Amino acid sequence: MRRSPVELCASVMAAVSQAASSRVLEKCGLEQILEALKLLLSPGEGSGSNSLQITKHDILLATLKSNLSALEHKFLKDPHWKILKLLRDEIANEAEWPQDSTDVTWRFTSQTLLLLLCLKETMLCLAADFNPGKPNPKTPETAPALSPDTLSISQQKTVQSVLQFVVTLGVCPYLAPGVGVPLRFRTEFGAVVQDVVCLSAAPSATRRLYTSCSVLLSVAQHTSLGSLVFCRHFGDIAAGLCQLGFCPSKRSPRSPEEEVLTEEERALSKKALRDILDQVYQPLAVRELLILQGGPPQSCSEGKMQDRCRAPAWLRRLCGQLLSERLMRPSGVQAVVRGILEGAGEILESDMVPGTILVTEEQLGRCIEDIYKVYVVGNEPLSVLVDSLLPVLGVLFSLYCFTKQSVSHLRSLCQEILLWILGRLERKKAIASLKGFAGLDKSVPALHSLCHFRAAIQGGIMITIKEAFCDEDEALYQKVSSEQCRVEHLGGLLSHCQECGLAGDFFIFCLKELTHLAVEDETELKMKSFSNKSLLELEQHQTLLVEGQERKLLVLQLVALLCERMSEQIFTNITQVVDFVAATLQRACASLAHQAESTVESQTLSMSMGLVAVMLGGAVQLKSSDFAVLKQLLPLLEKVSSTYPDPVIQELAADLRITISTHGAFSTEAVSVAAQSTLNKKDPEGKREEQQQTSYERYSDVSHGHLEPQQSHVASHEVREPSTTAKQKSESVTTEELQEALLSAYDPQIPTRAAALRTLSRWIEEREAKVLNMQEKLLKIFLENLEHEDTFVYLSAIQGVALLSDVYPEKILPGLLAQYDSSKDRHTPETRMKVGEILMRIVRALGDMVSKYREPLIHTFLRGARDPDSAHRASSLSNLGELCQRLDFMLGSVVHEVTACLIAVVKTDHEVQVRRAAIHVIVLLLRGLSQKATEVLRDVLKDLYHLLKHVVCLEPDDVARLHAQLALEELDGIMRNFLFPPQKLEKKITVLP
Repeated sequence: MRRSPVELCASVMAAVSQAASSRVLEKCGLEQILEALKLLLSPGEGSGSNSLQITKHDILLATLKSNLSALEHKFLKDPHWKILKLLRDEIANEAEWPQDSTDVTWRFTSQTLLLLLCLKETMLCLAADFNPGKPNPKTPETAPALSPDTLSISQQKTVQSVLQFVVTLGVCPYLAPGVGVPLRFRTEFGAVVQDVVCLSAAPSATRRLYTSCSVLLSVAQHTSLGSLVFCRHFGDIAAGLCQLGFCPSKRSPRSPEEEVLTEEERALSKKALRDILDQVYQPLAVRELLILQGGPPQSCSEGKMQDRCRAPAWLRRLCGQLLSERLMRPSGVQAVVRGILEGAGEILESDMVPGTILVTEEQLGRCIEDIYKVYVVGNEPLSVLVDSLLPVLGVLFSLYCFTKQSVSHLRSLCQEILLWILGRLERKKAIASLKGFAGLDKSVPALHSLCHFRAAIQGGIMITIKEAFCDEDEALYQKVSSEQCRVEHLGGLLSHCQECGLAGDFFIFCLKELTHLAVEDETELKMKSFSNKSLLELEQHQTLLVEGQERKLLVLQLVALLCERMSEQIFTNITQVVDFVAATLQRACASLAHQAESTVESQTLSMSMGLVAVMLGGAVQLKSSDFAVLKQLLPLLEKVSSTYPDPVIQELAADLRITISTHGAFSTEAVSVAAQSTLNKKDPEGKREEQQQTSYERYSDVSHGHLEPQQSHVASHEVREPSTTAKQKSESVTTEELQEALLSAYDPQIPTRAAALRTLSRWIEEREAKVLNMQEKLLKIFLENLEHEDTFVYLSAIQGVALLSDVYPEKILPGLLAQYDSSKDRHTPETRMKVGEILMRIVRALGDMVSKYREPLIHTFLRGARDPDSAHRASSLSNLGELCQRLDFMLGSVVHEVTACLIAVVKTDHEVQVRRAAIHVIVLLLRGLSQKATEVLRDVLKDLYHLLKHVVCLEPDDVARLHAQLALEELDGIMRNFLFPPQKLEKKITVLP
């Protein structure tokens, strides 16, 4: 009776146990077994010949016979191989599968399987007898001793080659048509093997397949051997088990002697299939099942027969059922998605050679022509159709810029496509796309960083791999010149978008962005002393300053270009004119707030206010709806009238405010003078009447036609700007680069290690998909480097953990809090302080979202305020201040616990730095809440006031008293504004309809 795989493995284990009792395994080493396997794999003398196919068959058969004979000769003649021969014979006697055959391929496979079993059992016995001993505490840096069953890299390669032969000779030739990938479609050697296997010789093909799969599963029970088996050959073994367990047998009844597999063996094959599917990496299982299931039938062209058979119906049904089971498992959807998408969308390593053509001239030309026909010629502005073009707009604009450098028939097509889509996009989406074109929004998808456009032979354009610049100066020059060209070409494109109002809206956006950047710069300049800042904070601050300056220069370049390129008709409606004036007034107010007013600002302010005076003076016929738009200027005009140092501008701002409020019913002489002055500057030759008539006609035509759509845009919901996920950018980092960075993170050289950590942090910040998929491994790397003594290394690790936590706060924050909250017996005080720095960065990065994690953060910091270590208490209080500053009304009931903690620390703690930190928490709390402090802190405000007075009167430390005095000043300002709100002397004028 045939034995099942379980019985087969049991018999093998019994043979090994008997051999172990005779101390055979103790004396047989791994080297001898691997040498025997190498002997079986040694090439024949004529294996490299380029003769006919029939000769290749003969060479293969002769090589297999020769290697078998050489192995037997070694066993018989060499005394050093006697132990291995005894072990092999004992396992062969117990393993009851057919080992002898007239087919040399099966004899070779049988001997290889026996040696693999010898290898596995020898490794198990070596591991069982291994006693590593206790580590020496005096040399903790010494690496632990390796287990004797560990295979070296060269030995693993030998085992991989052996497994390749076993699968090629013992599994693949016996798969039914349509089951798995045929050998002849894999390699030339596989095609030769397919023809030399003799299926008519005993044992039968099914018995051979069953034996090979059973022994391979037995070998895979060892952990390291199992990884080698399933890493490359899981699909073939799964295909064999599918055929053994589920392939329907012939309907004609057979006698028990003729039955190839028993029902028990088929059932065991089914169980083995499900076991290995549960054991391996699930995306791998999904991918191999999809390959086994196959795709739809392919059509045969011109009567040619298909070389590859379609998967049989039973296999398709089975794979569908198994895939459904994978889907229903925990995290099954993720496994299925990964199995489908892993490895897709990458540039192959073979295609990374500079100059390699990725998209030919014909392909790119046909693509652009098809887009032009579908979108521009079809001219169906459906929202689905318009949104479908958004992901490629950045690449399309890059192609348009390249066509402007020389003559190309694609230039007009690209320009028409861009103008069509920009004219039909919602205005906010169109502005977002223009930001991406200009380089202000890095989230807009662009051409891969390794690729570039190149002129083709026939006048078209192709996409190739670009060469890397060896000279940094040349690379910088190319970058700057490329950005300059993009801005120039964007200006040319916008010159065609004036009538629709897009150019005016983008110009106003640039003005607002310029004001925003100016305010940010002034805020940065007024930052406190850097003496209490960490090195990482200083570096991040410098990086932000550089990025801000680059962005400001780019915005200035855009404003200058638009002022030069655009005509006087850039504004097409009242709303755009008002937005332009509002942007100018906002910039003037920002300059006043930072004492940075200049002559240029005054002239620009006078010009914009003169423009409003012209409209109010009759150059444009205004209606009630127009005055509703103009009223947006009232708060800004009021601020200018009360704060600007120039009395003329003050008076004009006040008069304009009155004229707008009264809908033009009351107008002062100053408004008329300003309007006259503006018109004279615009038309010095006295052609004012013609100018007014032209302006009247244009504004009367377009203001009311564009005003309603413009207002509807303002009143509509925010439209999401195009976003980029880890998936859209997965191509920017190759697997080789990622592996190199991971290895360098453990490099003993400090600069190399720190650079690798910063590279990984940058990829996390850029949301690289491949990097984010390894979040657990990255977190482990960063936390291990957190223990490093070098400042540059552990600060880089801090940055990496903070960025990773910003992406996955739910997964990483609890572990960090537990590590921060642990006793100093588990983690050193230095490590806990570093984790505290990470938590502070996480709180800052989360912003308003920090309220979601309020409870664990506050409780951890409050417990830290009672820690025996004074440095940890100060760190906890500092983090508590950062957290409370951002919670606002979300403080809720915990405000009592926080206040009680602060009072106890200030009055009882003996360490001065801890008392300073507690008082600084109060300062941050009052500063962050500002006027909301009277509502949020209403129950504890009195207690905080008494505490601060106590510190000012009794605290011996000067710094602590200074912090308390600052807090009292903050509190005094808050209470004065609450009790005595500023009075506004104004007279309300109502115009009756």
